[in-house]
Amino acid sequence: MIYKIQKFTDSTYFTTAIKVTIAVVFPVVLFSFLGKFYIGFAIAQGAFFTYPSDILSSLKHKINGILVSAFLVASINLIVNIVYHYSWIFYPFLTLLIFFLSMLPVYGQRGTMVSFSSLICVSLSFAHINSGWTMVQHSGLILAGGLFYLLISLIFHYIRPYRYIELQIAECINLTSKYLKLRGDLWTLNANKKTIIDKQLYLQVELNTIHQNIRQVLTNSHTASGSSNQNRKMLLIFISLVEILELALSTSFEHDKLHQKFDNHPNVLNTYQRLAYNLAASLKQLSKSVKRSTKYISKHTLLNDLHSLQLAITDYENDLGETTASEGVFMLTTMLQYAEKQVEKIKIVERAFTLSYNSPDIKGIDKDLEKFLTPQNYLLSTLTQNLSFSSIIFRHSLRITLTLMVGFFIGKILPFQNVYWILLTIIVIMRPGYGLTKERSYNRIIGTVVGGLIAFGILFFVKDNFIISILAIICVLFGFSFTHINYKVSATFVTMYVVFLYGVVTPNIVDLVQYRILDTVVGATLVFLANQFLWPSWEFMNFPVHLEKSIKANQNYLKEISIFYNKKGTVSIAYRLARKYAFIEIGNLMSSFQRMIQEPKSKQKQLPEVYKLAVLNHSLLSSLASLGTYTQSHKTTTASEAFNVVVNTVIRNLDNAIAVLNENNSELKENIPKEDLEMRFTELKNIREKELKQGISIDENAFQQKMQEAQLVIEQLIWLTNLSENILKMTKTLKIHKEKLPK
Repeated sequence: MIYKIQKFTDSTYFTTAIKVTIAVVFPVVLFSFLGKFYIGFAIAQGAFFTYPSDILSSLKHKINGILVSAFLVASINLIVNIVYHYSWIFYPFLTLLIFFLSMLPVYGQRGTMVSFSSLICVSLSFAHINSGWTMVQHSGLILAGGLFYLLISLIFHYIRPYRYIELQIAECINLTSKYLKLRGDLWTLNANKKTIIDKQLYLQVELNTIHQNIRQVLTNSHTASGSSNQNRKMLLIFISLVEILELALSTSFEHDKLHQKFDNHPNVLNTYQRLAYNLAASLKQLSKSVKRSTKYISKHTLLNDLHSLQLAITDYENDLGETTASEGVFMLTTMLQYAEKQVEKIKIVERAFTLSYNSPDIKGIDKDLEKFLTPQNYLLSTLTQNLSFSSIIFRHSLRITLTLMVGFFIGKILPFQNVYWILLTIIVIMRPGYGLTKERSYNRIIGTVVGGLIAFGILFFVKDNFIISILAIICVLFGFSFTHINYKVSATFVTMYVVFLYGVVTPNIVDLVQYRILDTVVGATLVFLANQFLWPSWEFMNFPVHLEKSIKANQNYLKEISIFYNKKGTVSIAYRLARKYAFIEIGNLMSSFQRMIQEPKSKQKQLPEVYKLAVLNHSLLSSLASLGTYTQSHKTTTASEAFNVVVNTVIRNLDNAIAVLNENNSELKENIPKEDLEMRFTELKNIREKELKQGISIDENAFQQKMQEAQLVIEQLIWLTNLSENILKMTKTLKIHKEKLPK
């Protein structure tokens, strides 16, 4: 329990909440004490409007982003107040303004958050419409609030400049630990393979997100201020974690075949599983140590676990005999070698956190960091290119614009107390996807009702304004803390804060709660209807796009592996980039599937096929990681013509799958006959026979290495071929539904 509390209070969400709470509460308290509540409240508004733009980035980008957001929301407030008094121009202007602000997400995460802040500012502008010098003053105070939040954010940054990246790294270690644990679960006798794979796929989505966050911080920190020792250390840890993940994926033999071979030899399975679990446990322990800022002391003797596995392999070989056990020994030896690499990488991470560690291995990588980030350009052409119904953001912008305008007219025509609450509800819960919008609508309503009832009950017994104010501050803190963790809880605390705030300044609490709940229900209802009927973006329309990107990413990864296997040398930037995008796209593919299962049953088109394709692409990535890892970590022989023929067969299968997705049957490529392909596999297996015929002398160790290479490479090539054939077959069965959209 204590650890959970500590974990929560040390999280980035809680830190952000503290920053926002200080920036919002301090001006109100200070100016209330001076008898200028209005000034403090306006400054607090500016801080509130600005804080969402404080996203993960370098110090330079942080400052620029917050400044742009602060000036933008202040300008929006001023302009809305100016045109409000001229109805003939107000409504067209408001419509265009909302639409423009809703299109800003085309510029990525920062654009999304600036869009959100700006729309919130638009809605709250109607809370107090000013005129003359007052509206200029109010907008100036909003700008001051944004600048004040920037000051608070910078103070927190300089107090603990590396704490955020440490927490991100710690969470990455924790997620990687969970992934290793799941890989170990596959070795359990009669394991539920489907459930384990599902968890792996969901976890891949989380890993992709945090990997991108870490890349963003490390890259931006490097480009902004050069490569500090701390930055280089974190980079070393991150690269090691990515390699640990790849190694985990590399243990990707067909588990049905593994169990057939080793189920009668449980000691082998149990020993390897124990090693896998201890690898995961070591990372989990390290993650806790980093989060708690405590000294790390390893509780697991991984070297002993490796030794135990070596003994288990020896016992297996002795039981069956050298000849009978040869295939199994090759498989187990490969897995032992992967595990040794895992231990090596984990030791690097451990030393990096426990010692003043500066590895020469990391030198020279810094200069290539920028290549691992998706460039973000704030060009006008990016906006204009999305002004089409083919753009999800464009359709969403139209949808939210119309919904907000309808909500505004309803609030004006009907006797609602505060029209901006309807607008706020729409802005907060409406998302491009149906599933997330539905979830946030439900959580918003529940949170509002529960928060209103709790706050009303407290106010019934507590009359002291000082105590109520303290409770309001606490609610602000927890409301912001849970925004990204549990929106229902966040909505509950935010509602309590609003009720407490009004409880201090107005006696009509009952009316306040009633209207708040009513406005929320109206806003949520409008959002539901809009997402259902106004150019809905159902996921079955988007899944083929994500599927194609995943297939292409895996295909490119295979090409880079083939290049490396043929040419040897060092691992290229192109190879690492291909690996990165393969990981990212499988995560995006799974995210698409997750969104689909949240939609109405009638819109879950061919869900079994969609799921099967997601699993097949993940299995393909696992097989590629296994092949790629082996070629990197072993001195391999020259790639044969047979190897390249099989690889090209897999590539053609994936090309054909892409052609089917795009309905370009004319681009389907002929593949080599099945008989010829089997002949190529036979050719790959005849390494020893060839060498004997050629009279090449070879020592036993070298021969064993060659046989191990042949075994693994052949296993993976066969599996890759089967997977690519299944992807092609499943793609053909997948009916691509293209909804007719207005031109």
